[in-house]
Amino acid sequence: MLFPTGIFAIFFALVFLGHWSLVRFRPAFDRPFLLAANLVFYAFWSLEFCAALLLVGLWTWGIGLLAGRRRSRPWLWLGIAGALAWLFYFKYANFFLVEVLARLDGLGLGPMPLLDIVLPVGISFYVFQAISYMVDAHEGAAEPEPSPLNVLVYLTFFPHLAAGPIVRAAHFLPQLHTPPDRFRIPVVMACILILGGLFKKMVIASELATGIVDPVFRDPSAHGALDILLAAYGYSIQIFCDFSAYSDMAIGFAALLGYHFPKNFDQPFRALSLSEFWRRWHISLSSWLRDYVYIRCFGGNRRRAGFALMATMVLGGIWHGAAWNFVLWGLLHGVALWVERALGGKATPAGRGARLLRWVITFHIVVIGFVLFRAHDLAGFGAMLGGVFNLDAPNESVTWRLLALALLGLSFHVWPADLRQRIEALLRRLPPVLLGLLVGVALLLILLAGPEGVAPFIYFQF
Repeated sequence: MLFPTGIFAIFFALVFLGHWSLVRFRPAFDRPFLLAANLVFYAFWSLEFCAALLLVGLWTWGIGLLAGRRRSRPWLWLGIAGALAWLFYFKYANFFLVEVLARLDGLGLGPMPLLDIVLPVGISFYVFQAISYMVDAHEGAAEPEPSPLNVLVYLTFFPHLAAGPIVRAAHFLPQLHTPPDRFRIPVVMACILILGGLFKKMVIASELATGIVDPVFRDPSAHGALDILLAAYGYSIQIFCDFSAYSDMAIGFAALLGYHFPKNFDQPFRALSLSEFWRRWHISLSSWLRDYVYIRCFGGNRRRAGFALMATMVLGGIWHGAAWNFVLWGLLHGVALWVERALGGKATPAGRGARLLRWVITFHIVVIGFVLFRAHDLAGFGAMLGGVFNLDAPNESVTWRLLALALLGLSFHVWPADLRQRIEALLRRLPPVLLGLLVGVALLLILLAGPEGVAPFIYFQF
């Protein structure tokens, strides 16, 4: 069930009405209702994985209770091992089997069958949330929940279930302990986020994908240098618009239900360094890797900072998927962060020229990384890099419309950081009827400008 679809609109309307009715008249039934709604949402992808999701939730609750109340490290390690084993089986078992079987086939042992494993939607996100809850419960950052209901609602909450943000238990669980206030629903903020997300997804990301990115990455040799360059830059803009759109809509839908999610993107292409980029891009994942891998596993030791950075970023790459391009994407960022740290690159340069140079270098490292991220394999990555010098092939995909969409996607990074707050303050002054009319017109224009079908969000595959 995708956000920009009619079936989700009906689903959310029913959940919205049911949730706020129960909050007002039967608060004790609200959390069971939310859990049921979350499972209905997930069941649209796979009914059998609903049971699996519940098992992970119960495992997380039980381990959190044991590790938290007893401050037991063995229970914590058992809980983390169980969650990672679940993730490994579904996401990485086939990858390792392919690598092992390729070597066995080279030894003349013949082909062997692979496992028929379907990747559950959102597994990487809810497993990381489960781990953070167990760790925080053990360390006292989050209170262990005596009842499984709150933990299940936390892990399965449908706005963030499929593609994040990765919400910490210490941030979300206290919100379940106090009924949300129906008189303080941030309607204007939520509408801005949801409509902005729809615009980024349907008008920019989808059009860039079908118009330039997918055709060029599918067969780089058939395209000239201009096509290759626009596809490379276009994919960086596409993945930003696609992923930040989902995060914005998730935050908006959660807000309409009275719950707060943290910001997940903060104009990442403005960054003047790789470390700043990762403070602005997929903030919930980068902060998770910092807190639960870099600091807890490596201790933030300055002497081992280079190795710790590279190992953390490689793990971040592997989190995205079981393929060598993700491993190398993480390694690229890890090495770049290490070099930046060694050169003292965290300091902000004073001169305008130096700042521009830093931005150009940072942005192009990110773009090259995303080309590697998007390529089907290393051969495809090499073909994309080589295609930059292909002056013979035609450049049939470059159009003024696609260039305008790419620039429009980049414009989200040059607008004032507080632009949304300014628009929100302006819209708050409007009468409710006029506000509703504006929202309806904006929604209609987005639907008319977007494609007929809606492709899944990129991060659904992770």
